[in-house]
Amino acid sequence: MGFFDFLKQPDINQGVMDCRKVPGAVLLDVRTPQEYRGGHIPGSRNVPLQSIDEVASVAEKKDTALYVYCQSGARSHQAAARLRRMGYTNVNDIGGIAAYSGEVER
Repeated sequence: MGFFDFLKQPDINQGVMDCRKVPGAVLLDVRTPQEYRGGHIPGSRNVPLQSIDEVASVAEKKDTALYVYCQSGARSHQAAARLRRMGYTNVNDIGGIAAYSGEVER
């Protein structure tokens, strides 16, 4: 790991591709319901950061692969940390949809 590696932002495009390769993985959008309705990655599930305790509705098993994103990457980072504290063992923070170059569903 290089000195500035901690400054690198996750690559949401790579994260979405990785998620689609993992059977049973959940692409988790932690933005508000209003933001989600404004445009989200197809196949994602919306569990807002403020309701992250309700994630079991989309990921019952603690070893489910979760790929977490938000708008810019700040909330996904917070959500990933909280999910790990809740006992989820396969949490991937993939950053913010603002950097996403793929199709968006409205």
